[in-house]
Amino acid sequence: MQVAPDLAALGAVEQRVLWLATAMVHHANRVRPNATGVKVGGHQASSASVVSIMTALWFGGVLTARDAVSVKPHASPVLHAINYLLGSLPRDQLSQLRAFGGLQSYPSRVKDPDAVDYSTGSVGIGATATIWGALAHRYLAGHVEVPVGGRHVAIVGDAELDEGAVWEALVDPLVARLGEVLWIVDFNRQSLDRVVPVITADRLSTMFEAAGWHVVVVKYGRLLDGLFGRPGGEGLRVRIDAMSNAEYQRLLRADAAELRERLPGDGVERADVARVTDELPDDVLLAALRDLGGHDHAALLEAYERAEAVGDRPSVVLAYTIKGWGLPIAGHPSNHSALLTDEQLQELAGVLAADVEDPWRPPPEGSAEAELCAATAERLRRDVSAPAAPPVPPVELGRTHAGRASTQQALGRVLVDLSHDAPEVAARIVTVSPDVASSTNLGGWINRAGIWALGDRIDWFGDDTDTLVRWRETRHGQHIELGIAETNLVGLLGELGATWSRAGEPLLPIGTLYDPFVGRALEPWSFGIYAGGQSILVGTPSGVALAPEGGAHQSIVTPGIGIEQPGCVAWEPAFGQDFEWAFLAALGRLGRPDGSSAYFRLTSRPIDQALAALPDDEDARAERRRHALAGGYVLSRSQDGRRDVGLVGVGAAIPETLQAAQVLRDEAGVAADVVCLTSPDLCYRALRASQGLGEGDPWILEALLPLATTAPLVTVHDGHPHALSFLGAVNGVPVAGLGVDSFGQSGNLDELFRHHGIDVETIVGAALDLLG
Repeated sequence: MQVAPDLAALGAVEQRVLWLATAMVHHANRVRPNATGVKVGGHQASSASVVSIMTALWFGGVLTARDAVSVKPHASPVLHAINYLLGSLPRDQLSQLRAFGGLQSYPSRVKDPDAVDYSTGSVGIGATATIWGALAHRYLAGHVEVPVGGRHVAIVGDAELDEGAVWEALVDPLVARLGEVLWIVDFNRQSLDRVVPVITADRLSTMFEAAGWHVVVVKYGRLLDGLFGRPGGEGLRVRIDAMSNAEYQRLLRADAAELRERLPGDGVERADVARVTDELPDDVLLAALRDLGGHDHAALLEAYERAEAVGDRPSVVLAYTIKGWGLPIAGHPSNHSALLTDEQLQELAGVLAADVEDPWRPPPEGSAEAELCAATAERLRRDVSAPAAPPVPPVELGRTHAGRASTQQALGRVLVDLSHDAPEVAARIVTVSPDVASSTNLGGWINRAGIWALGDRIDWFGDDTDTLVRWRETRHGQHIELGIAETNLVGLLGELGATWSRAGEPLLPIGTLYDPFVGRALEPWSFGIYAGGQSILVGTPSGVALAPEGGAHQSIVTPGIGIEQPGCVAWEPAFGQDFEWAFLAALGRLGRPDGSSAYFRLTSRPIDQALAALPDDEDARAERRRHALAGGYVLSRSQDGRRDVGLVGVGAAIPETLQAAQVLRDEAGVAADVVCLTSPDLCYRALRASQGLGEGDPWILEALLPLATTAPLVTVHDGHPHALSFLGAVNGVPVAGLGVDSFGQSGNLDELFRHHGIDVETIVGAALDLLG
């Protein structure tokens, strides 16, 4: 902790930050032209709540250039105001809050023009990102030469702590040893719609302490602390401590006369309270009620110092604040989205020595305030260097995919093969699993790469001959095992996938989970991609092909999720070779400015690899690979060149699709081509590109579904048929979509495919029906 600056200068900066944040929201709503009339919005009260916390953190000598801060979503104007004072945001951007191409509604690493360490906006996820960011940096520093150090700080609204993702993250065993993590809770006791009735710092303290965190509570400022020491002051403390959140907030709306009447209350301490308050002038009495620790710079700096002194576990500072502090809407239960009127802003300008006509005026040159801003900017200046290029994966490996195998098995084999054939690529791979590493086929990789831990541990089962997976935990392992919480998995994936832009060193993160639980992880996974994290998410086992597991483990909607997820390419290969090609290509898209994430939907169903009919000719094999990486290929074509009907299959449904084509040819004389899609996602993008509506490779559609044919299509998928319904739009032909649109159940594979209508007989019948 550096020496704290002059508190008067700190107070001047605080006033300017409060003004700038408030004026930004005001300008966006009441000054900038708005042709649509739709409310722009913003959060003046939520911003005011953390002005003191953030001013003390940035300008109080607390932060260093290596620290990274996550700012609660609704306080983005405060962050932009600070960046403006530090010289990293141009003045003309202050008028562009929530404008197209301007400052985003919530802090964004990839969309805001100024420095943002963590994207926030999805409540709770931005806070937990600091945990995963700390873990990611620890891992990176143990495997690559990068500077060690730096804290990961989250400024969290107390209402955010209602999110389950927060507590799932806190209780993971790895988290309790992250001493570089600091959370500062803006404890204003209000949510979006109300004063929160029962939330208490004692309750939160107990919950954090139970999770292994160091807790610091900063409740009162110096004025109130001084009053507590007067005769009768202990009664005043008891009265305020026992007061409900709602009563306290209501008293914030009272004038001095009403406050003198209501503050003493009806308890035994009434006389003591009155004794203290009777001695105070009106302005001091009003200020005393508002004198919470979260608005006292000295109290805050002391709390930060106490937190920093404990380095063996995470720390949390619970800072009591007032929502809307310093504004006329302070403490009102409906102030969350309230906007100051023109008259109120004018009055605020008078209080804060600001100018409504020149709202973005910087601190006066040569003033203590300006000097503090300049010194802070210099202290926090970061050296920016171009990120290192990730290693380039080979286009394929030397394995021959033969026999009966599943794509889930292919995952484990490809990872082990990479260790032999491309060690420089394998060295950058880190796998993550929420306690399902063995059942998602990572066992072989784990035995080779080891488990990563914050410290070496003895494997007490290392000499047990019945143990298939060696749980060797060291600082050099390349697999991270989390508890059973999918949100933690994708949160960590997002941060591991952002090291290329944070630290300049790319990792190749791969996460595995049971495919039906992609839905459970969807929001933080999507948010991690939005925030710039690039990773591979493997959902396996998937679909109703997981017959014995029953409906709870049979994913249905995930194919559509994959197609619709921005910043990600979704794959669903049927054969081991297809998976190998696609997986290596996906690895090659990680850790780079123009990169993207990938999602693989893999199956546990063993399929005869001979059905892939891989060409022996080298050129033909290369052409098959080119098609597979563009979205699919024609797997089987009628001998006479006719195409009466097209059968389009995906993943686990390919064997039935091929059998149905054979039945149609042999028993009905119907020429049925079979198209094997490796990525319905890429095919949909190709369709959009052919319509001039997006980017993609339109040529693949002509290769799969030639424009010259008007043959109807039968699509077969062990997920929801909607995922392939777009194929009829390629040539404007009828489509019969076969798939799963009801909850699954236990059974064997044949029974389940027949139950859901993706068996051979149903495919044949659908094709004949289309042909009349």
